[in-house]
Amino acid sequence: MSESSWLSTHGLRLTAGERTLCRDLNWRLQSGECWAILGLNGAGKTTLLHTLAGIHHPDQGEVRLLDQAMQTYSRRQVAQQLGLLLQESDMVFPGSVLEHVLIGRHPHLDHWQWEREDDYRIAQHALASVGLSDFAKRDIHTLSGGERQRMAIATVLAQQPRIFLLDEPVNHLDWHHQHQLLAILTGLSHSGTCALVMALHDVNLAARYCDHVLMMFANGEVKMGSCETLLRADTLSTLYGYDIEQINADGRTVFIPA
Repeated sequence: MSESSWLSTHGLRLTAGERTLCRDLNWRLQSGECWAILGLNGAGKTTLLHTLAGIHHPDQGEVRLLDQAMQTYSRRQVAQQLGLLLQESDMVFPGSVLEHVLIGRHPHLDHWQWEREDDYRIAQHALASVGLSDFAKRDIHTLSGGERQRMAIATVLAQQPRIFLLDEPVNHLDWHHQHQLLAILTGLSHSGTCALVMALHDVNLAARYCDHVLMMFANGEVKMGSCETLLRADTLSTLYGYDIEQINADGRTVFIPA
């Protein structure tokens, strides 16, 4: 590789039962990039994200973090570099919204170390970013689905990872908060301080906010490249097994079911 990769896969093969999700995947993520992962339900988007995070072992090949094999790092070291937003999370422990967001600071604390003043400042700033400043003392079990999702994003923001792996980050969110939060996240990647990989169902959000796309087809084939090259009606129709139409208006492309 001519340039250092923040995250990469080498000969990666993933399966689910007898089905191959991807084979011989060689991919890399670099500073400032924002990738969308697209595919049908069950195509393997979540499995791929979990593999990139080091919590799912591939059937073949390896994942490298900062050009080193993932398994050479401790989980704490991985968490200092990589933040994973789960598609769904069960919050069984009671506590306030701020206490939950402070969990994002734990990879940066020594064993048995209490959160410092700076950790509280970072957590409160993350809450402000997602519009939840006034919710800091609220019990997490009183939150709506959308409020919980914004809190989960704030937790990952408080973690301050170099790499964000986001599984359906706009779950439960209305249009206002979808675009507000994606603008915040992609703004971080455009600054060059981080990189994003997002599993998405909405092709139009991928077209608007991402610069690269990885498509996971039902037969285990993977296509990857720039959104400008791959986000086309014919390719998307094949990906989803349904006719897609492309509309170009005012310099923006929108995809709709035919």
